[in-house]
Amino acid sequence: MKDTAKHQGLRNQLADLLKSKGISDDRVLETIRRIPRHLFIDSSFEDFAYQDKAFPILAGQTISQPYTVAFQTQLLDVQPDDKILEIGTGSGYQTAVLYLMKAKVYTIERQLELYKKTSKLLPQLGYRPKIMTYGDGYKGMPADAPFDKILVTAGAPEIPKALMAQLKIGGKLVIPVGRENQIMQMLIRKSAMEFEQHEYGDFKFVPMLENKK
Repeated sequence: MKDTAKHQGLRNQLADLLKSKGISDDRVLETIRRIPRHLFIDSSFEDFAYQDKAFPILAGQTISQPYTVAFQTQLLDVQPDDKILEIGTGSGYQTAVLYLMKAKVYTIERQLELYKKTSKLLPQLGYRPKIMTYGDGYKGMPADAPFDKILVTAGAPEIPKALMAQLKIGGKLVIPVGRENQIMQMLIRKSAMEFEQHEYGDFKFVPMLENKK
């Protein structure tokens, strides 16, 4: 599990590319520069780890394209000590981004094979979410709610009501919504019953599945 000067150089190039594509939050770009993405993917893809592409991981899932990770993180406007619920731990790369940005990360993964691998990998690399669990992301983590921010890293056909209910007033929920292709959406909770909704263009994610526990 080596991280070399060459890898660092490739990360710098990746961050510069993301900046040219419109990522303007310096904290997000700095975090991209720090995280060894090649350690989160199969070693056969290592030479391509710092391209702006998604790659397959276990259980038919993917590690998201770096631009997508940066875009969602920028929308979330992560602040130190934010209590953030991540739906879809996946490879753990997005989890590491939130952790390095000093958030308190609660993350849930519904593919058991992936959960077992990532729950070991993250601590080995020095990333320690507050809670990482195996279960149904549609249900969220009601026992630990409310959350300042919620980030969904899989495509949902609609916005789960359970996640909306677990958001603090003033909090943000970022989620890709749609079946084949998704539209990135952000909900801001204005009151107990009122949500402000914004849309940010087309993306493609693996589907969010339920009832896996």
